[in-house]
Parts: sequence; C-alpha cells; structure tokens
Amino acid sequence: MDRELERFKIEIDLIAFAASRGYVRDGRESSQNCEVMRTSNGDKVVIVKHIDNKGAEHWVYYCVRDARDNGTIIDFLQWRGGGSLGQIRKVLREWLGSPRPAPAGVTIRKLLPVSNDRAAVILAWERARPCLSLPYLTARGIGQDVLAMPQFSGCVRTDARGNALFAHYDWEGLCGFEVKNHGFTGFSAGGSKGLWFSKAEATATRLVLAESAIDAISFHVLTPSPGVRYLSIGGNMNHGQPELIRNAMEKMVPGSVVILAFDYDEAGEELAEEVTALAPSSVEVQRILPPVGTGKDWNEVLKLERGIIEPSCPATVGPDFGKTPPLKAMPGEASRKSKAGPHGPKRGQ
Repeated sequence: MDRELERFKIEIDLIAFAASRGYVRDGRESSQNCEVMRTSNGDKVVIVKHIDNKGAEHWVYYCVRDARDNGTIIDFLQWRGGGSLGQIRKVLREWLGSPRPAPAGVTIRKLLPVSNDRAAVILAWERARPCLSLPYLTARGIGQDVLAMPQFSGCVRTDARGNALFAHYDWEGLCGFEVKNHGFTGFSAGGSKGLWFSKAEATATRLVLAESAIDAISFHVLTPSPGVRYLSIGGNMNHGQPELIRNAMEKMVPGSVVILAFDYDEAGEELAEEVTALAPSSVEVQRILPPVGTGKDWNEVLKLERGIIEPSCPATVGPDFGKTPPLKAMPGEASRKSKAGPHGPKRGQ
C-alpha cells in the first residue's frame, strides 16, 4: 500500500481543495452528508465522505455530467489536467499537515460520512433533471402550472426514462426517492424511505400529510392556501418514519393544524390513527376525506375535477365542485369519518 496516496485520500479536505480550484457550493442541493459544488464553466460535482468496509473514511467525489469522472482527490486532479502522478503528488503534498485556510467567502463544513448505497442514491438524484412537465404527471392532473408553484419547485425530478422522482429525507439528509410512471411504482436502489416534503415558510401553520407526494400535491391544487407545508410517507410506514413525522409536527408553531389527507380505505384509517397518536398536544389534528363519490384519494378527486376521469357517483358532484376547498365533511358524510367526528380526531379527545 502506498501510504502517501492513502493520506491524500483521507486527510485532505476535498471540499476545501475543490473550492481552491474555483468550485462554489450549491446551497440548495447540498445537505448534511453531501456537498454539491459547481464552476462557472458548467462542471458539477457531488462530494461525500465514504465509509469503506473497514470503517475508514475517505473523501470521494462524483461528476454529475460524466459517469466516468469520479473517485478520490487523485482522480479529481487527473480528470482536471493535473498531469502525471508525480506532479499530482507535488501538488497534494502541500495540503498535508496544517489545514489550509478556506478561500475568501467560502465556509468549509464537516460532512456526515455515508455508506456506498447512500452515496449512489445522492448521485442518482443529482443526475436527475428538474421536472417542469412530464406526460405521466400530466395524466394525473399535475401539469406545468402545478410543478412551477413555489411550494413544489425542485421537489420533483425526472430521470432518463421519463420516470417521476420524489426525494425522501431522513435525519441525515437525502436517503432515497420514489420512482413513479404509468403502471409502475418503485424506490431507488439502495435507498430507504424517509419523508417527502414540499417547500414552505418557516411560519407555516398547517401541515398536510398524505400517503403519496402526488396526493399531497393534488390536495394543494384542490384546496390552495398559504402557510401550508405538505409531507408524504410513500405508502405504508416503516420503522423509522414515525419519529420523523413526530419531529415535523413538533416543529410547528403552537396552535397549528395537522391535516391527515390519507386514502379513504382501511390502510388510510390505520395511518390516521397511528399519526394521531404521535401528535404533540400543541397541534390540532384533523382527518379529511374526499367528497362523496369523487374517489378514495385526492389525486382521483383532482383528475375528476380536471375532467380526466369520470365521476364514480355523478349525482354527488354539483356545479360548484372545485370552487370551495373541500376541507369539511359534506352533508350526510359523517359515516365516512373516523369515530371522533366529522373533522376527524383532535388531540386530547
């Protein structure tokens, strides 16, 4: 083993080194476990601290534009005209020992180390394109007018196959993403479910929880309101999601409302009961169901409102449907609500 080369890979802060070469942090895409950096000529790299099988941490980068361009700080220099290995050694030796001062205006952060799987998920997400229009989503009633909304800008991406991607985050940052297309629902290889979030103001007073990001987005289109953040769990809950949900509710200002917009079926009712039990006493919890005859989830309601599907029970849909946000139970709908009443369970009842 060449000990000097190993020292280069482990001891030299690749973020600081890239910054010295003109790379600037992309704050919107960086997280606790990755630094996304760009140059003015269009180069974009993702830098992580990778944990190998022996538990050792190495600095690793991935170029978003070229799948061949990745590896250690040595590869970083070789791909960027660093010359021979001997010349690269001379450059990197100057970085060993005392830490180099950061370039003016650059803050060097410590990253949480990641496994190979999480690094692959981060790279796949960074290589996906921002989604402004996608046939699959348009067929679900979610067109460019919706994806361009401030709440959802950048929250949905698409890959080379035209799939819609919805990122999930856990305590450490990006942990995976849902993959959806016509007749297909999957999850990123090596990823794990966290929570999908929309954007929102720090002072948001309403939090809407749905089973899927598509349902959460649909709920907003049907019931637009300021000061709302949207969250989805991506289907059934796993063992790590309850604490993430509890934390999201605890961060809401006292007196906020948490709306459970889960599907109207047995699984949706079970989720509503589980989330209600997690809610802190500082928030009010409401269980909201779609109007009678419009579907079991909020995307079905949106497609009906936009004329994409036929109503399952036309007599229940009047000429004013869609004009008034369907946040309260419709007359005669009490039997469809949870046992706690027409607005769903409230904390403390």
